[in-house]
Amino acid sequence: MSNDLTALYDCKVEDGSLRPDPAQRAALPLFQPILGHLAQPAPKSGGLRGLFGRAQPAPAPGLYLWGGVGRGKSMLMDLFVAHAGDVPKRRVHFHAFMQEIHAGLHKARQANTQDALAPVADAVAAKVRLLAFDEMQITDITDAMVVGRLFERLMAAGVAIVTTSNRPPDDLYKDGLNRALFLPFIDMLKARMVVHHLEAETDYRQHRLAGAQVYFTPGGAQARETLGQLWDDLTGHDPGAELRLRVNGRDVIIPKAHNGVGRASFWELCGQPLGAADYLAIAEALRVLILDDIPQLSSGNYNQAKRFVTLIDALYEGHVRLIASAAAEPEKLYTEGAGSFEFERTASRLREMQSADWQS
Repeated sequence: MSNDLTALYDCKVEDGSLRPDPAQRAALPLFQPILGHLAQPAPKSGGLRGLFGRAQPAPAPGLYLWGGVGRGKSMLMDLFVAHAGDVPKRRVHFHAFMQEIHAGLHKARQANTQDALAPVADAVAAKVRLLAFDEMQITDITDAMVVGRLFERLMAAGVAIVTTSNRPPDDLYKDGLNRALFLPFIDMLKARMVVHHLEAETDYRQHRLAGAQVYFTPGGAQARETLGQLWDDLTGHDPGAELRLRVNGRDVIIPKAHNGVGRASFWELCGQPLGAADYLAIAEALRVLILDDIPQLSSGNYNQAKRFVTLIDALYEGHVRLIASAAAEPEKLYTEGAGSFEFERTASRLREMQSADWQS
């Protein structure tokens, strides 16, 4: 495993694979201690058994990389993960990982395990030496109450953790229920992991969309194909995977997601009994939402239209880029019936969100 991640970055800039960015390049040395840790032999005892014997591993280093949308956080993390060689590793969306942890906790509790988290964390530590989380956000109290002990146990077992986030650590689970119980995790994170603000000058996701059409009408097969091409451009042709967000004890599902880009149909998000908290969680988890097949709205589908208004409000306030296909232009989507007057603000926001400089 070569230690010169900066040289690899420079080669990619030279061959045109990447655009040069001083802030990105300056962040690369922060990965080097983790590469050094991974180059050391893994503890023979495995998992956390070494905590109680002579083979106790040194606590693993970690990196918390945060900053604005589209600044290259995920790209740097992916470059690092690929460069880490053949060490046991896993790159996963934070929300998807936490879903697995909760499933494991449920199984352990059913077996009357006294400390349900211990075997779950140990099972993870037995399989990987590196965990790379994309888009770390804490929106659910069940995650908030578990993540501190989970991270501490994994890192004590020698598992290195790298994570990206759009928020600084102090803003995690902001205004959440019983947040005081979560604050020790923030202190531990700042003490055990290197926290770095990536202040890249360019929003590269915006750069790819600059001047591009993001609202397509009418909907239908041709529009879906066009949205598929935009998905491929934003994700590097990744097929995507289902993303489950835990909100108030239930799952909100984005059928297809990758690196902060999600795709769903109008009916998958607005045809379900979702509310403001659900849409806020979506806005926290995604930086781009591709929404297919917004229908003509009226009093006949008033409930779905009302949810759509709430969704757009959440995306707008969260500065999430919306790419959509719809039955009509924003001003003609909802022209009569109860709620049509209130929809004027939503139409205005939809129009504003199409502008090239929106989200900057």
